[in-house]
Parts: sequence; C-alpha cells; structure tokens
Amino acid sequence: MPPRKRRKLDHKPKTKSSSKTSSHGNKDTPTFSHWLMKSEPETRIEKGVDVKFGITELKAEPNQTACWDGVRNYQARNFMCDQMRVGHKAFFYHSNCKEPGIAGIVEIVKESYPDHTQFDSKDIHFDSSSKKDNPKWFMVDVKFVRMMKRFIPLSELKSLHLEHKSTGGALQNMYLFTRARLSVQPVTKEEFDFIVSLEGKEN
Repeated sequence: MPPRKRRKLDHKPKTKSSSKTSSHGNKDTPTFSHWLMKSEPETRIEKGVDVKFGITELKAEPNQTACWDGVRNYQARNFMCDQMRVGHKAFFYHSNCKEPGIAGIVEIVKESYPDHTQFDSKDIHFDSSSKKDNPKWFMVDVKFVRMMKRFIPLSELKSLHLEHKSTGGALQNMYLFTRARLSVQPVTKEEFDFIVSLEGKEN
C-alpha cells in the first residue's frame, strides 16, 4: 500500500511561463543533495480539510514514510522532479505556525512520480488543467530520520543569515531567506552542516 498522502497547500505560481522548465522525469545532474521542505504543524482548515502535517504526523505514518503531495509551485516541483534523489537528506521545516523553524531530518526514499491529488476533483489540490497522460505536478516520498536535538527556530536562522551576509558565513545566501516562498528548496552542504552544528549550541 502506498504511503498515505499528506495535506499541505503550496503557493500558486505567479506566472505560467515557468511551467515548461521541468523535464518531467528527464533527471538533470544534481546540483544539490540536501533540501528544506516546509509543512504546517498546526491545524488550519482549507475547504473543509485540515492541512496540518507536522513531523509528529510523519512519525505516525506507516514506516514513518509519506508522500509529499500538494506542491503547486513550478520551481519547487522542478527541484523535486529534476534533482531529488533517493538518499538525499532534507530538513523538515515547520511553517505557518506560532514558531516556525527546523524540527527534524527526513530522507528521500522515492524519486518523483505524479501527484495523484491533482486528478481528484474532491481534493483541495485538484488541478483541472492537469491530465493523466501529461501530469503537471509531481511528488516524492520522504521517511523520518530523526528529530533535531533541539528545535532550530527561524528567528535564530534569520539572525545568523543577517550576520553572515556581512561576514561571508555559511547562511549568507540561504534560499530560506532569498527565495522564502518556496516550500521545497535546496540547501547547500555547507548550509546543512552548519545548521546541524547548531544543535549543540544554546540559542
């Protein structure tokens, strides 16, 4: 049985032009091997459906694995389609909540395949313009790896980002601040390792 789908809304693209940038399965040579993936850990009702899916919900899934459905931004989709590989690690980021930040680490365990929610007219992620013989939206499967030793809040990361912009530190160009709207975004190895090193430091 496939992993149960998660419930997460993404930002709609501002333009249609970027919809043609994905190879839809013709994988590019990966530029990145680490990621940050946003989801909402608190209850929010969208069209009668609770979109809540935090890292606790992922841990409760069979095999602690779930498909990352509902991505409706072309650039985020393209990262999943063209560059994500089995074995890549990602930060599980809690967004749109009282205290946003990095809660844990997950692993990509299945590469991109069509997001079934785009074809379900009863689903909040339904897209009437997408066809089964030419799907527009894709998803990957992720598996829980571990919780962070301490929650790394956005406020701490933002302070470090601003500091690093002046000093040339690891977080100076992090997508979390330069492409903040993306729900799926790349993280350099330097950024990933630096953030992991924060676990042992008190904020």
